[in-house]
Amino acid sequence: MRTDFRAETTGHDEEEDTGGLPPLPVGTRNYMTPQGWHMLRSELVQLLDEERPKVVETVSWAARNGDRSENGDYLYGKKRLREIDRRIRYLTRRLDIAEVADPSAHHGKDQIFFGATVTYADGDGVEHTITIKGIDETDNLAGEVSWVAPIARALLKAREGDEVVLRTPGGLQRLEVVEVRYPAPVRA
Repeated sequence: MRTDFRAETTGHDEEEDTGGLPPLPVGTRNYMTPQGWHMLRSELVQLLDEERPKVVETVSWAARNGDRSENGDYLYGKKRLREIDRRIRYLTRRLDIAEVADPSAHHGKDQIFFGATVTYADGDGVEHTITIKGIDETDNLAGEVSWVAPIARALLKAREGDEVVLRTPGGLQRLEVVEVRYPAPVRA
């Protein structure tokens, strides 16, 4: 009997599937910009049509080479296949519940809704600019925040010139909305 065998779990861990992203608040929708939806859909198609078939081919080839317990191509391939399948499940679920909201519908308005690019001044007068996007499409390094983030929740529905209060671990912080922008509608 082999003793180097390690059982794999048959279920999947929800925490692993999210890629570290926070879960959606209960009872809310998975809002996404059209660009974010296309980005996730493109990743799903790429995994299904290109990456997964290549890994399956490698695993099949490696499996024919004999002893699987010491076959690096086989072991790595199976691990990579599980990762790809986990990501496919995650993307499929997120796209199934996605509600695409086109921010250009608010072009020219001064009230903050999903998809707005907002410039605000903190209590010290320092200006910051953020874009409010969906959970699955944010890039913090590019100044994008999720619509469920505390800063976004504080700013939503405010207008240019409004002052809002943000609750932080350090206490309340007053922010002034300086500018609200939306992308221009795309002409077909």
